[in-house]
Amino acid sequence: MFKILNTVRKKYLNENNTEKILYLFFGGLTTLINIVTYRIWTSLFGLDYMKSSIIAWIIAVLFAFLTNKYYVFKSKNNNLINTLKEIFSFFIFRVLSLFLDLCTMYLLVSMVRINDMYAKIIANVLVIIANYFASKLIIFRKN
Repeated sequence: MFKILNTVRKKYLNENNTEKILYLFFGGLTTLINIVTYRIWTSLFGLDYMKSSIIAWIIAVLFAFLTNKYYVFKSKNNNLINTLKEIFSFFIFRVLSLFLDLCTMYLLVSMVRINDMYAKIIANVLVIIANYFASKLIIFRKN
């Protein structure tokens, strides 16, 4: 485990920091979109926290794909087939991160009894980290 973490640290934490800064910036905006959308659906519309999380996730993922593709990883895949592959793999990994989000929310809200907004913030931090490595290593990797 430490060998993997050390390899990731050496390879990715010493590269061009502009990409990481952009990822954190747009990840922060994505998180803000996710949290605000979540709060709108729970507070204004009275939807339960799980359904609100799913709606917030869909809107945030659409925003994240566009910003990751064009601004963070600057994907040059502009033909239809490659773009469809990126979209497909992006959404597959984001579905996995949705499960991470929902499991974290369930664990923290229903079992640990943490305030749902604090739980949402914790869940989003975990999701941002997981999504960065999925995008960097798989989805938008440079060929």
